[in-house]
Amino acid sequence: MFDHADIEKYRIEEVPLDRDLFLMDEKWMADYERALLKGLAGGDWDNVGYISYAAVHRATPDGLEISWYPNIRDRFHEMRLHLPRSSFVTCVGCSIYDERPHIFVRSDWLSDIHLRMNSAFAMVDAIGVKLALAAGAVSTAQLDDLRDRIDQIADRHTDVAFVSFADSLLLKANWSVGQWDSSVEYTYEPERIIHVLPDLAAAYRDTLGLPIYAVVTQGRNEFYRDELMHVSRSGNHISLNSLGLPFAQLQAIEHAARSAIRVGDHEPAELYLDSHFFNSLKWRHGFEKQKESIHPYLAPMADHPCEYVVSSFQRVIDNLQH
Repeated sequence: MFDHADIEKYRIEEVPLDRDLFLMDEKWMADYERALLKGLAGGDWDNVGYISYAAVHRATPDGLEISWYPNIRDRFHEMRLHLPRSSFVTCVGCSIYDERPHIFVRSDWLSDIHLRMNSAFAMVDAIGVKLALAAGAVSTAQLDDLRDRIDQIADRHTDVAFVSFADSLLLKANWSVGQWDSSVEYTYEPERIIHVLPDLAAAYRDTLGLPIYAVVTQGRNEFYRDELMHVSRSGNHISLNSLGLPFAQLQAIEHAARSAIRVGDHEPAELYLDSHFFNSLKWRHGFEKQKESIHPYLAPMADHPCEYVVSSFQRVIDNLQH
């Protein structure tokens, strides 16, 4: 297929890097070839099938490291994905007519990234717990009060899962991308987790007298479960229905931030956001997000350096769309 002098065909190692291109289901290959040939013969350029916006960053022995953009209409939503070699079919373009390269992929892989459940995660931790414990300034009654306050916050935010460890907390919120031929809808709303954080800061301050900081990221949920969490019938087993990779990413950001603080690259802060999460928020018009404090970290399962943004709860909330 695509045997025409003006059509470029790329092997997986030759796919153009760091430029806009499209992902397309393999089932549209024949229709797309006919549309290309018709246009090259002087006919109208027909629209065919459905596209997903993407960019390729690197070819690896196992496939392609790509950025996928589920939403570029009302927010800049980027996800880093791995396209396995087994799911890559071909890549074609037609540069003389400014036709972007199209990567045709296996139908099951494309459906999976659209229909699977994804999650946003936050790790919240109290600052100064060790010193407070050493001074005897944290009592069981205070920890009970904190637990009750978190219960109250959770009651108001039933679409977020809360798992606490007395002085620290994990948050999880599920979301989906959806697909044109399914009932699954685009439900990404990362602002939900952000708006919980000031309430948690007040709870820790009022009960323990301690400030908090939070680390936040978003990404694929590899567990294939829609429920936020699982509690066994006996009540003594709790599962967040997620693999450990998102938590490893949160820890990687925290580790990078601690190192940066030690060497003076930036001051301690309330909020550390993975840059993809940060960019995906719905910012108010005029907010220059590119001027925020941005620093590198190495994410698990990624060979490329990622970035995190240093900020505060109020600065982010003040600049979100309302």
